[in-house]
Amino acid sequence: MEKNYYNINELAVISGFTTRSLRNFISMGHLKGEKIDGIWQFTPEEIGAFLSNPNVVPGIKSKANAVVYDFMADTEKKTNRICSILDFVMEDDEAGELSEYFCNAMNNCADAVLKYEKHGKNTRIIISGPEDFVMDSINGWYKKE
Repeated sequence: MEKNYYNINELAVISGFTTRSLRNFISMGHLKGEKIDGIWQFTPEEIGAFLSNPNVVPGIKSKANAVVYDFMADTEKKTNRICSILDFVMEDDEAGELSEYFCNAMNNCADAVLKYEKHGKNTRIIISGPEDFVMDSINGWYKKE
């Protein structure tokens, strides 16, 4: 079975951390991954473990809250946009599928923001972007089930 990998730039988009911060997390042992052809690569499981690490969670929360705050603070949007918060109660394997689904969806829209939080069985997705992209992404998740 072929592994799905995400590079450090994609993880930066997901987490809200800079690539420099992510490299610091690697050095501290909070983020696991492997270098493939000189590029850091991470599996969905490694990303999930990182995003639920107690040393990382406060930073993730502040980044996620900023997405919602920035969305609400922008009173001069030029196009229709949606910011949606989805809360799920699910096991780790399903949370991994959820994370992978939305990470893949993000590859289709450079003008969208995704934040992922995992706390035990509770998983939160915050997605913000053009209305058609956000609606299609959310509907796609529910249709696949």
